[in-house]
Amino acid sequence: MMRQRTLKSLVSASGVGLHSGQKVRMTLRPAPADTGIVFRRVDLPIPVDIPARAELVGEARLASTLVKGNVKIHTVEHLMSALGGLGVDNAYVDLDAPELPIMDGSAGPFVLLIQQAGLKQQAAPKRFLRVLRSVQVTEGDKWARLDPYDGYKLSFSIDFRHPVIERSTQSVSIDFAETSYVKEIARARTFGFMHDVEDLRDSGLALGGGLDNAVVLDEYRVLNAEGLRFADEFIRHKLLDANGDLYLLGKPLLAAFSAHKSGHALNNRLLRALLAEAAALETVSFERPELAPAGVARLVTQYS
Repeated sequence: MMRQRTLKSLVSASGVGLHSGQKVRMTLRPAPADTGIVFRRVDLPIPVDIPARAELVGEARLASTLVKGNVKIHTVEHLMSALGGLGVDNAYVDLDAPELPIMDGSAGPFVLLIQQAGLKQQAAPKRFLRVLRSVQVTEGDKWARLDPYDGYKLSFSIDFRHPVIERSTQSVSIDFAETSYVKEIARARTFGFMHDVEDLRDSGLALGGGLDNAVVLDEYRVLNAEGLRFADEFIRHKLLDANGDLYLLGKPLLAAFSAHKSGHALNNRLLRALLAEAAALETVSFERPELAPAGVARLVTQYS
């Protein structure tokens, strides 16, 4: 049976929030089967748990923010991407501040933390969400779509009028049955433009951003001394974000995701549209790996 997985032990890290600039300590802990990913604000007089679910995303400007009453947890997408990419079904995420640490701007440090904690199988079957019919949302010239697919594939295109990005690949399609999340996606950093920084900070955003946790561009070039990690790091980071946003469904997908110029808000609209259409989705598990769609067994077991 393909089984659910959680962490073997707890692991902690500290950093600053990208948008708040606030110091935060994060601890990842094992969780029982069928728990899912649950964030916990331990800095409050009475700790508050917020499950990582698409319907609890209350804000999505430049990041995915979970909201429960007056309690918020900002910028969950990079950790969610790492948890989904490594096939972690169940974990608690304790935070002593309202935003996750940005680390180096990618999911790479979170991957290392999860690998440090180790993974263990649990007695319950691993459950997937299989998309049965196509669902699409649009906003002007932006769109995002989920189609039935025997596996898990992400396709994305962007359109930035900047000489560095224009010289890089602005569209990509990756089938995770054939591609390593850790090697090809996890290390791609978030990016931004110097001309936007002042406006963002005036809005109370990007207060913790800098060259150590983002790729920063002026009008002509990349300002980071070390340059890019991938020639197409920009589009790879959009896939990283999408992977994290999609994992807010609470289970791994069997589907093909495609999008053009989409962001966290449109990604979330797509998930809500999918959840609203009962006939578009089913939950499945597999008694034996050979019964799963081609490549899914490798996707689930490659980081055991």
